[in-house]
Amino acid sequence: MENNFIVSARKYRPQTFESVVGQSHVTTTLKNAIAREKLAHAYLFCGPRGVGKTTCARIFAKTINCLNPTAEGDACGECESCKSFNEGRSFTIHELDAASNNSVDNIRDLTDQVRIPPQIGKYSVYIIDEVHMLSQAAFNAFLKTLEEPPHHAIFILATTEKHKIIPTILSRCQIYDFQRIRIEDGVAYLKTIAQREGVEYDDESLHLIARKADGGMRDALSMFDKAVSFCGGKLEYKEVAATLNVLDYDTYFSLTSAIIAGDYKSALVIFDEVLKKGFSGQTFAAGLASHFRDLLMCKDPQTLPLLEITGSLLDRYKEQSAACDIGFLFGAIGHLGTIDGGFRTATNQRLHVELGLMRLAGMCQKKKYDVAIPVLPVLEGSEGEVVGATATAAPQAAPSAPQATATAATAAQPTPAATPAPTAPQAAPTASVAQPTAAPAPAATSAPAQSAASAPAAPTAPRGGKRMFGGSISDIINGRVAKEEDGAASIYYDPHTQRKILDNWEKFLAVLKAEHPRLGNALSETRVSGHTLSLSVGTDLIREEILRNQPEITALLHDHCGVEGSIILDVAVEAKEDSSTPLRPIDKVRFLMEKNPEVGVLIQDLDLEM
Repeated sequence: MENNFIVSARKYRPQTFESVVGQSHVTTTLKNAIAREKLAHAYLFCGPRGVGKTTCARIFAKTINCLNPTAEGDACGECESCKSFNEGRSFTIHELDAASNNSVDNIRDLTDQVRIPPQIGKYSVYIIDEVHMLSQAAFNAFLKTLEEPPHHAIFILATTEKHKIIPTILSRCQIYDFQRIRIEDGVAYLKTIAQREGVEYDDESLHLIARKADGGMRDALSMFDKAVSFCGGKLEYKEVAATLNVLDYDTYFSLTSAIIAGDYKSALVIFDEVLKKGFSGQTFAAGLASHFRDLLMCKDPQTLPLLEITGSLLDRYKEQSAACDIGFLFGAIGHLGTIDGGFRTATNQRLHVELGLMRLAGMCQKKKYDVAIPVLPVLEGSEGEVVGATATAAPQAAPSAPQATATAATAAQPTPAATPAPTAPQAAPTASVAQPTAAPAPAATSAPAQSAASAPAAPTAPRGGKRMFGGSISDIINGRVAKEEDGAASIYYDPHTQRKILDNWEKFLAVLKAEHPRLGNALSETRVSGHTLSLSVGTDLIREEILRNQPEITALLHDHCGVEGSIILDVAVEAKEDSSTPLRPIDKVRFLMEKNPEVGVLIQDLDLEM
């Protein structure tokens, strides 16, 4: 059976500058150079694969040799030069594949051929594709000819890896950088091809093909042919997604809706269906992060063009973006980036992703509790408040009520010794919000704010009931430990960043001391000013350890205190004055003898020399 089928990438290869997709900055410059007869002797076309480098080189070579160019500056297609080129028998346009002809001998044959003038037309054009594959010796042999070729010779070099070409070659060429074809341009061109082929389509299918091609039109046309072979004369979105082995948009939209609703069970079921289709957890996590990124782009008109989505799909993104909080999107993208980075070390990748999905759903569940949480007023006064030396709450009248610790802000305020403190709060059943108890109790007085900064950190009284947090810092960061004793969410969001850190500082410090005692002790006395934590340490070693563990510290602050945005650690080293001189070994021995006379007796018995 005779097969006359020609793939779309060859069948619909552009024949004029106007039909080249997405490279107007190159085609306009070349057309102007032809019209003004200002042609260079060497050109370098560089850019990603499948964006039209060789196509533009052929159109350029055909146009400058056309005997009857049109008024628009294109080749007529009717003269002998154009016909010979179209039929593949032109002796004035030569193509050389540098990948298979990369030796010095091949370049020498080329330089000998350059001397022959064209038989038809004005120029002999030499198109060298994948020029970066030439050997170092071949490049050097090509330099002189490329710099001073005959007046009838024009070289067009094409490459996908410009950085591999030696600088002496680059300096002899006019360089044209081809760009990735935008998704909108790719979709528009695919619509034209589909209409010519009589193929029915929907916008989502063509958009999926253009996005999967990643800026390469040749790849997009190859995928188009594949999808048509599978779907027949009508392209449907789900069938195209199955053909290209990509996750469809509906999966991410459904998953995001479940996460926003705090329904982690539905999210896990959707993820299980994705795994059954043969997709890896890393591919799924990367696609979900890209989906959240697109939702974030819909939040502002300035970033909306970065979405590169049109039609009904854009409306779906806008609708779901309106239901997402911008703070949640920032946190979700960052968390998914952490998940993607942890795949290499994860022993159970499925559990690794499932924990991330449960944590994302938990973040939205916590927002529900935030509605009932009253916002504590921010105390006016000094620029930063000291946390670390905190007063202990008075005992409760009812023994079953959980105890609450006075915040650092209370310790920082100057309070008269005889003034009784407010009643100790009682945990609310729906959230970690304190309600006043019926029995008032006197609270321990605190020192003024001026002396609190220099006072040593007071030990925190043991809490009643179950332990508030457990596990390592990495467990907390990865979301494996996220429960309080009453089951309420441990993270809540309010606009008062400084107050938020102060109110949760003791809990954060207790977790940090459990895993890193040195860091916990170093951070005991810290001054908080907005997003900045200022503290002083005694040595550079401690400062380096704090900065080295800054990602864990800031991640724990984000998780435990609900801080939005970045945390700045301002760590200063206060050198302690030490007037003592280094001790010699004999001084150390004498010191030991003074402390313990038996050391001297031992030295005499062993007949040791001092």
